[in-house]
Amino acid sequence: MPSTRIDVNKQIQIAFKTGKLALGAKEALEAAKFAKAKLLILASNCPETEREDITHYAKQSGIPIHIYTGTSRDLGSTCGKRFVVSALTVKEAGDSEIMKLAVQ
Repeated sequence: MPSTRIDVNKQIQIAFKTGKLALGAKEALEAAKFAKAKLLILASNCPETEREDITHYAKQSGIPIHIYTGTSRDLGSTCGKRFVVSALTVKEAGDSEIMKLAVQ
C-alpha cells in the first residue's frame, strides 16, 4: 500500500515558489476572519492567544488548520526566510500538494 504521507517542508517550498502564500499571524488571522485562505499552517510554538484567535475564526470560516511539527524558526527557514514565521496562509497551492494536509 503506498504511503499518503507527504514531505511537508518540500510542499511548503513548492507552494512558496509556485503558489500564493502569506506569512505571519496577523495575515493568518485576517484570512481566517474573512475566509480568504485555503489552508492555515501554524508553527508548533505559535503563541497561544494567536493560535486560539486564528483557530476560532478558521473554524467559523471552514478553513482547515495544520499544526507544523517544527518551531516558528523552522517554519521560517523552510520558507527561505531568516526570521521566525508563526503562521503561514495558503491562498493558492500552486504546483504543490500542500492541500493534502487539509485532510490528514
